[in-house]
Amino acid sequence: MISEGSLTTQFEAHIDRAIDDILASLPNPEQLPPDERRGIIARYTAVLEGNFIYWMSAGHLSVVSEEAKSVIQDNLLEEVRDSHPEMLRKFAMCACAVPTDSDALAVYGNLRNVRLFVGRLQGVEILLMMAFFEGFIVKFMPYLAELAKKRGSAERAYTDVHGTCDIVHTQELFRALDAEMTLMHDRLAPATELIEGVGILRRLIENIIHPCVAANPNHDNHRCSGNMA
Repeated sequence: MISEGSLTTQFEAHIDRAIDDILASLPNPEQLPPDERRGIIARYTAVLEGNFIYWMSAGHLSVVSEEAKSVIQDNLLEEVRDSHPEMLRKFAMCACAVPTDSDALAVYGNLRNVRLFVGRLQGVEILLMMAFFEGFIVKFMPYLAELAKKRGSAERAYTDVHGTCDIVHTQELFRALDAEMTLMHDRLAPATELIEGVGILRRLIENIIHPCVAANPNHDNHRCSGNMA
């Protein structure tokens, strides 16, 4: 039988691989046309600005361990107190990349799938998804900042803050995950089911970067499930 601590370590390694795969697929900012640079920033903003706090709130409603609740509450407090959505909006405005209807529609299908997933209110699954997202954001910030720079923007507050604070957030979410799995050890789904949200969110992130990635409600997560042995 795999212990909860060992399983958490395996999940961390799995998520690290998924993040590295996404980063390897990023187009070279130097070779992107201006409209495509704008599009990545705009689609990222369309997803993050109005949804991150919502997803994290779903996690808070779903977890049962006090440690997990405390970790998520601290994250939410920082998001709201420091107005991270406003920070992101300013970043997009300075890069002339405020989302349009077309940007929102480009990610709508995959965003809907993430919303429906978090609506199941499964604590462990949401913690895994959000740990993946926070870990991705940390490593994506230099790329996002470079896109904005190419757009003529010198605004760095959003990318600077999230390139550092989300390192701690990711570590804390894995600590919360460990506590939650310890408490729920006799009611956990198989590991391949627990990482379903990672696959669904990964498809949305790929959609932000590559707008041709369409929503697939029957997505089998074959690119994300991997071998958990």
